[in-house]
Parts: sequence; structure tokens; C-alpha cells
Amino acid sequence: MLDPLGIEIAILNCLYAIDSLHNPEAAVAFASAVNDWLIAEWLDRDPRLRASLVLPVQLPELAAREIDRVGDHPGFVQVLMPARSEHPYGSRLFRPMWEAIDRRKLVAGIHFGGAPGNPPFPSGWPSHYFEEYAGMAQVFQSQLASIVSEGVLDLFPNTRIALLESGCTWLPAFLWRFDKEWRNLRQLVPWVKRAPSEYIREHVCLTIQPFDAPPTTDELLALVGEIGSDDLLLFATDYPHNHPTDPAQDVLPHLPEALARKIRHENARALYGL
Repeated sequence: MLDPLGIEIAILNCLYAIDSLHNPEAAVAFASAVNDWLIAEWLDRDPRLRASLVLPVQLPELAAREIDRVGDHPGFVQVLMPARSEHPYGSRLFRPMWEAIDRRKLVAGIHFGGAPGNPPFPSGWPSHYFEEYAGMAQVFQSQLASIVSEGVLDLFPNTRIALLESGCTWLPAFLWRFDKEWRNLRQLVPWVKRAPSEYIREHVCLTIQPFDAPPTTDELLALVGEIGSDDLLLFATDYPHNHPTDPAQDVLPHLPEALARKIRHENARALYGL
């Protein structure tokens, strides 16, 4: 993305599997070491770089302590939370972590993957990684359903969430179903005052890489219209991974210029305060 002066900005995500460590002292020590390394070797050396804090998310109170320890460093704009977690992030168990994210004015970046030890699907363990990869959209959906339904966005109305490496074509159908069921069952969650789609469009952004694109330009434009907002999509490279779709060549040139400009950099600048 570009900052207001036209300088290119990159956000680094170190996918170190802290969430797979069952020793709490080790999890905290490794998270702190990774964050100190990010500061020393990257953020303090190049003003064009920003980064995500690595957290022991399985230990929310200690994750909050790590956020408070280094969250004021100007290079950190986001905390990294794996999409797969031992408990859904709306659970009150994570309240200390959300409080710290809100206190330090950081984005909650929920990233593809995770290794908490439990199966990736409610039905159990898949046989092949392909199944997990293709089904990860369900995990992102479950996290959004939890965060909205448990009232996180009502408790912390300034919360900003980025879904990283999530794809986005699943979003319209999920929002339709989420709103429908809320209308039927909202008496069970009376603290959810508005339709879930309103919360998500106000608080959540999604990256467009990897882009699970429809095959034609007309379908692509229809999909973007069904998302219901020009403010939700963020450009991303997913470097160093290669994907069959290059958003810079295969997506953005087919969109109206104003929308393409928002995806390239304006939405990210607004989300991260750059």
C-alpha cells in the first residue's frame, strides 16, 4: 500500500506457531522473542515497514501482557491471531486480549491457519491438507459468528478486524444467512442490537489474496456489488506464496478505478491509520 506521501508500506506477518506450544512459559518466551526480533531486525531498520504482533493467543491474559509490553511501538499496527483457535475468539475467555487490543488501538488480524491441537472442522479431522485449505472459509465464518454473537463489537466499538488470507467470495452468502438467523433468533442474543452484516461491514476488512475469483468479469463485478461496501477489501500479496490469480493483473484492472484505488491502498490506510 502507499502512505499519504506516496511511500510504499508493507505489513509483515510472522506466522510462528506460538499457538501450538502447550508450555505456557515457552509460548510467552517465544512470542516475546519473535516480537523483539521484528523490532530489531525489521521495524527499526526500515521506516516503510509495519508488522503484526505475535501472541500466545491460547493464554489471553498473557497475550494481553505482551500487547501492552510492545504494542506502543509505532511499527506494530496489528496483532496476529490464527483463524483456528482452541476456543472461538468471541468467548469471554478472550476478553483480556480484546481489552488490550482496544487499549493499544491495534487491528485484530485473523490469519489463515493455526495449530491449536483440535480438529479444523466440527466433523473432525480431514485426511488431506487440501480439505483443510479448501474449507478454511468455514473457520473464518465461525470466528465472525462468534465475535458478533458474543458481543465483542458492542463491548469494544472501536474494534477493527482484518481477515488475512481468507478469500472473500464466501462473504455475501454468509452475511445473508447470518442476518436471516439473527432475525429469527435474536431474542437469544439481545445484546446484538443490529443485523450482523452491519457490524461486519463497519468493523471488518478482508484481503483479496488468495482471490477465489469467479471466471468472468461480469461475475466478478456482481460479487463485489454483493459484498455491499467499497471499504471491505484490502490488497495483499501473500508473499512468498504463489497463487494462480494475481490481483494486480487479474482483479483490479477489471474494477472501476475508484474502487480499485480503495483496494490498492485507501482502505488499508484507513484501517491501519497510516
